[in-house]
Amino acid sequence: MSANRWLATGNYFTTYREEQRLFSTSLDRAIFIVFLFCLFIWPLIFPLNNKYMLVMDSILIAVVAVIGLNLVTGFAGLISIGHAAFVGVGAYTVASFARVLGSDHIILTHAWPLLILIAGFVGAVFGAVVGLPALRLKHLYLAIATLSFQMIFEWTINFMTFFNQGQTIAVGRVFWFTGRVARKEHYFFWYYIILVIIVITGFAVRNLLRTRYGRCLIAVRDNDRAADAMGMHPGFTKVYAFALSGFLAGIAGGLHAYLFTGVGFESFTLHHSISYLAMAIVGGLGTLNGSFWGPVAIQTLELQVERLSELAGDYLPAAMNLTTAMRPLTFGLVIVLFLMFEPRGIANWWRIARSYTKLWPFRY
Repeated sequence: MSANRWLATGNYFTTYREEQRLFSTSLDRAIFIVFLFCLFIWPLIFPLNNKYMLVMDSILIAVVAVIGLNLVTGFAGLISIGHAAFVGVGAYTVASFARVLGSDHIILTHAWPLLILIAGFVGAVFGAVVGLPALRLKHLYLAIATLSFQMIFEWTINFMTFFNQGQTIAVGRVFWFTGRVARKEHYFFWYYIILVIIVITGFAVRNLLRTRYGRCLIAVRDNDRAADAMGMHPGFTKVYAFALSGFLAGIAGGLHAYLFTGVGFESFTLHHSISYLAMAIVGGLGTLNGSFWGPVAIQTLELQVERLSELAGDYLPAAMNLTTAMRPLTFGLVIVLFLMFEPRGIANWWRIARSYTKLWPFRY
């Protein structure tokens, strides 16, 4: 590595310890700290109403879910089309407590961090069970296996009276050190909670990828037979990849239940599974920062398409039903364009920008 840790022109590592640093240069660390500070401070400087804070919170929950999906699909190379079902498992774990104990029981309102962790562990158990077919199945066959779990989840929620047959199950608002979180502060409160969870999750995944278990994920993705020949266990690696993915999806589901103060079936359908997969593709499969760019891009696109369709609806006949047509059209078009022209996603743009700053003022 260059002696100057602030303006290093390229990476020239001489030890493995240098290569495994979280931040290659001091400039990278400083930029990250400033960016993180801005994320924490901007709601205090530019307060938003509840509608837009709900959008921000939904994006952050999607980030947690897509990080889990990226672990199993991006890093381990295993296709999962039922990720929304894992998120639903976490949400309905919290809803089950509300169903049995009551929506305003002290366990739900005061021990909510514990319930979110329990939701994550339940999601991990279901993820490990669904990952068992990965011991024998690959590619399209594994995708069908995960799709079957999505179908089983939907059928179970819709036909079991315990889950209110898919209708909304209320979850009470939580308590903090200052007392019960007020309605007007609800989304503001959960913004910071979810943001802290994302920071912890990001560092945890980044450190996981530096260990032998994280390298096993990438080795199995590239060639599972070669990984087996090098002493790795492809079957165990695939199962724990699904378990980790299910854990993060369960965490996202628990957060969803508390954020929306209720759980309904319509938030965990196959459409949402495809949306999560699209977020991972657009952001960049196999990249940690792609898990952040993808949800932001897709959620912003959906908002803009909704505004555009409302604006066009004022001038076009109502029979055209433009809103129903434009959302799936633009959604599919964006995925196809990214697969054709930028298969490595938005994260590749970030990689190019970082490469330029590392080599500045020297260029290829």
